[in-house]
Amino acid sequence: MQGFTVIDLVILIVYLAAVLFAGLHFAKKEMKGKEYFKGDGTVPWWVTSVSIFATLLSPISFLSLAGNSYAGTWIMWFAQLGMLLAIPITIRFFLPIYSKLDIDTAYHYLELRFNSKGLRVLGAVMFIVYQIGRMSIIMYLPCMVLSNLMGINVNILIIIMGVIAIIYSYTGGLKSVLWTDFIQGSVLLIGVTFGLFFLLSHIDGGIGAIFHEFTANHKFLAENQPIFDANILKDSVFLLIVGAGFNTMGSYVSSQDIVQRFTTTTDTKKLNKMMLANGALSIFIATVFYLIGTGLHVFYNVQGNPLPPAAQQDQIFASWIAFELPVGITGLLLAAIYAAAQSTLSTGLNSVASSWTLDIQERLSKKQLSFEKQTKIGQYVSLIVGIFSIVVAMVLANGGVKSAYEWFNGFMGLVLGILIGTFILGAFTKVANTFGATMAFIAASAVMIYIKYFVPASEVSIWSYSIISIAVSLVVGIPASIIWRKVKGDNSKPAPFTTIYKN
Repeated sequence: MQGFTVIDLVILIVYLAAVLFAGLHFAKKEMKGKEYFKGDGTVPWWVTSVSIFATLLSPISFLSLAGNSYAGTWIMWFAQLGMLLAIPITIRFFLPIYSKLDIDTAYHYLELRFNSKGLRVLGAVMFIVYQIGRMSIIMYLPCMVLSNLMGINVNILIIIMGVIAIIYSYTGGLKSVLWTDFIQGSVLLIGVTFGLFFLLSHIDGGIGAIFHEFTANHKFLAENQPIFDANILKDSVFLLIVGAGFNTMGSYVSSQDIVQRFTTTTDTKKLNKMMLANGALSIFIATVFYLIGTGLHVFYNVQGNPLPPAAQQDQIFASWIAFELPVGITGLLLAAIYAAAQSTLSTGLNSVASSWTLDIQERLSKKQLSFEKQTKIGQYVSLIVGIFSIVVAMVLANGGVKSAYEWFNGFMGLVLGILIGTFILGAFTKVANTFGATMAFIAASAVMIYIKYFVPASEVSIWSYSIISIAVSLVVGIPASIIWRKVKGDNSKPAPFTTIYKN
């Protein structure tokens, strides 16, 4: 067990320098129109697809997927199959709408559909607060793990990660972010796949030993993990697929960091290719992580190899990388963990900058902002938000407000998920109006907050949250809109191309 060596450190430094160079290389000195927020139209669809993949796969997933498989079963793997539901619905119904409207942000759709600046600003505020919290967590968690393995101060790792992401996000806008995401997503895919093959070569029986655990010791599904439960509020494989599908669709449809990628082109064929390729990559890498996790269970717990130091559940993969892989390869794989965090971070910075500038400042400004002014504001916002996220991550790493912050971040994530109900209400109904959408948002928020914080966790599965919030949004939003129309004598129709119906 050699652990993290000087050679590994050199490889990590070279990797970080290469990412920074790539980000600066793709930056444009003169950005015209909304290029800072939407790119210049030259980025290939496959680059954008890998960027979506890298954004959705945070280091939290990187560390926890293998950990879940190591300590438990493959039940959570079925969440990835939710993409088989999310992707077709997004391609069939939402991408054509976004393409025809040529939206600037996810919440631009809310303004166009409901003719409401207020809903647009509300959606943006919810996203920004959530994303700032998410970025801090994403810096904090992997840097803590890597700090323990490398023996490098956690604050130094956080600052390096944050500063590099800020530099190319600030200078190059979305184009730099997309290309650096592509590089980091590729490093992650290659590195993790190599890790699986290396692990299999050191397990007696190889892949066969892993499959044996599926049946002999119920590592695929435990006996108390049903395929289907008539109570849809209880955990089952079916609920996991459907619930995760709606959660993922929420990201595709209502989260600015993902929708921003759809604004890079109005070509529906390219958009469809982005989605399908992203789905294939996501299911593939999740399968690799779960195979690694079960493989580590076989390697350590079945075949009796000595456990490395700090080998807790969520650190088992990183610990194996540090103590079992050859010198040099360790540096590359740990760079992949860093890559997972940095790609999500850079996307977060640019998406927050775009949402603040286009959704909030532009809507609330008395004068129309020039493109140059928009770009400057976006750059300043990415800088300020980046520094703030670094500070919060350092506070978390040093034990300050961890529990309170986790509650806050969880709450904001819950509310952000409620937004998908408003988008579905707008896209799938002609009758919905501003009043109905507002009532739907308030009702869904109240119901979900009650379930989350006042109902025992054993009673309602978290995978049913999205289903419940969408149902509440429709049940409240449609009648509220109809009543408002009758009281006000409102016979208005939605703006063209804002619903799935032909206008």
